[in-house]
Amino acid sequence: MSTTVLDASDIRRTLGRMAHEILEANQGAEGLVVIGVLRRGWPVAKRLAFLMTQVEGTTIPCGKIDIRPYRDDRPPGPGQDETEIPFEVTGKNVILVDEVIFTGRTIRAALDGLMDHGRPRSVQLAVLVDRGHRELPVQPNYCGRVVATERDDRVEVHLTDFDGEDKVMIQHAQEREVAR
Repeated sequence: MSTTVLDASDIRRTLGRMAHEILEANQGAEGLVVIGVLRRGWPVAKRLAFLMTQVEGTTIPCGKIDIRPYRDDRPPGPGQDETEIPFEVTGKNVILVDEVIFTGRTIRAALDGLMDHGRPRSVQLAVLVDRGHRELPVQPNYCGRVVATERDDRVEVHLTDFDGEDKVMIQHAQEREVAR
């Protein structure tokens, strides 16, 4: 049995709040670019960039980064690097976006990949869900929701782009064991 922690309207409101927080902290959109971590960080990044564009009235560039070649905890996956960053990152304030932060390893890999594309002025991290249990000293600058989890729990982020609906659920480890 899973517990829903964010439904579609919660996600919409949360991203709206985060967009305003990012713009306020950066004193507007000047010099901002958004880069989403593939897979589910990318649609979250697109939504944040769109919301900030609506608020500011100026287009905020958005790209995506494939971290598979930079992982230190698993071998590179098959296929090509799907990174698309069609703008300059050097000198920009990069908002790096992922859907969930857990150990920090994904973000470490994303930072390594990002540095191959230039030297940003700053990198700020925005996540929809922070579930704790860091292995690396990485903390988000902007966080939609902090959820208390056990290390073996699963946080599932469903997004319309992949799943036909928006929601965030926690599947507790002990409930998975009982279901077996």
